[in-house]
Amino acid sequence: MSSGELLNIEPLELKFPFELKKQISCSLQLSNKTDAYVAFKVKTTNPKKYCVRPNTGIVMPRSTCDVMVTMQAQKETPPDMQCKDKFLLQSVKTVDGASPKDITPEMFNKEAGHVVEESKLRVVYVSPPQPPSPVPEGSEEGSSPRGSVSENGNANGSDFTQVVRGFTERPEAQDKLAEARALISRLTEEKNNAIEQNSKLRQELDLLKREDNKSRGVSYVIVVLIGLLGIIMGYLLKKT
Repeated sequence: MSSGELLNIEPLELKFPFELKKQISCSLQLSNKTDAYVAFKVKTTNPKKYCVRPNTGIVMPRSTCDVMVTMQAQKETPPDMQCKDKFLLQSVKTVDGASPKDITPEMFNKEAGHVVEESKLRVVYVSPPQPPSPVPEGSEEGSSPRGSVSENGNANGSDFTQVVRGFTERPEAQDKLAEARALISRLTEEKNNAIEQNSKLRQELDLLKREDNKSRGVSYVIVVLIGLLGIIMGYLLKKT
């Protein structure tokens, strides 16, 4: 919590449970510590990435105001889940009874002699909460439950399963798994097509062999008939 002279800010870190292709929001609570009306303004180093509602406003004396910060859906996971974006919250006393429509940029201009209180806020990405692991079954009384650490300091099968599950549930792991499934599906389809083409080629080859055998049989019959005709003609010539 930031404890300035005008406002208390909770929290000082904007924590977003990072998930790909999903809008994520977190809230700030501003508490007015004074008996005066306090105007505030929220700035960010990456205005296209975030939506702040309200980004300006009035906190009445001894009251609170909630600010919602929404991060637009992201297409890529940042390296090491680190974020360099920052926010700056400026606050300044204003006249009693002021409303948000009375706020002007000039109010937060230090060069004009205004006393402006500033608080810097960091952006932190955190992994989304994982679903609870199933309760181990059949643990005998007096024996160590499944998923405990073995005597040599290594985790057993249940811990390993949880680690694998946690890894596969990460967005980048899910993308890789989807790519692998698509590749397997494409290779399977190509294999089936190759088998089908091979079968068609075999059928065509068998048909050509049968046609070739038929043509050879016809040629042999013609040769035999010609031979017989020659014998008959020779016999007739001898008689004459």
